[in-house]
Amino acid sequence: MANIEQSASAFLQSRRSVPAKMLGLPVPDRAALMPLLTAGLRVPDHGKLEPWRLLVLEKAAMTRLAALAVTRAGELGLDAEKAVKGSAQFETGNLAVVVISSPKPSDKIPLSEQVYSAGAVCLSLLNAALAAGWGANWLSGWPSHDREFLARGLGLHDTETVAGIIHIGTAQNSPPDRPRPDVAARVEWVSA
Repeated sequence: MANIEQSASAFLQSRRSVPAKMLGLPVPDRAALMPLLTAGLRVPDHGKLEPWRLLVLEKAAMTRLAALAVTRAGELGLDAEKAVKGSAQFETGNLAVVVISSPKPSDKIPLSEQVYSAGAVCLSLLNAALAAGWGANWLSGWPSHDREFLARGLGLHDTETVAGIIHIGTAQNSPPDRPRPDVAARVEWVSA
């Protein structure tokens, strides 16, 4: 048990996302993706509401969404830079999992806890992909917050939002590390 604990701890202390633009082929096939999705859904879920769902976007869907992002950018009057940024993650991506926050009516479980559970799915799926040796990145971007894009492109209901889009593929380069938080500056100990 100590080796597993040490291995998990070492992974979590050194994990780093791979920028989506650095992800290429191959991507996990359905058989390789299923264990990652299974691990991704093992998250805190107060009340067992399962207030989330997943959409796996394969290449053809990514291409369709890239075109829709360009169309929506024009409809919204966004500048060219924002239009390109909104479509790029779909245009250059080969596989992504959209984690959808899909809250359920509940008198006991607050909406915020349900949304946090969807966020936990994002991190759990991201870590599962990285631990399995894939490159992965958690993105959102303006299309993830545009109701019309969500309805037309992803079929989301009015009560649903995108918690994150997890891109998964093969890292084409070693990702650069970035400055990490100073734990001592971010943690306060309360003893009484």
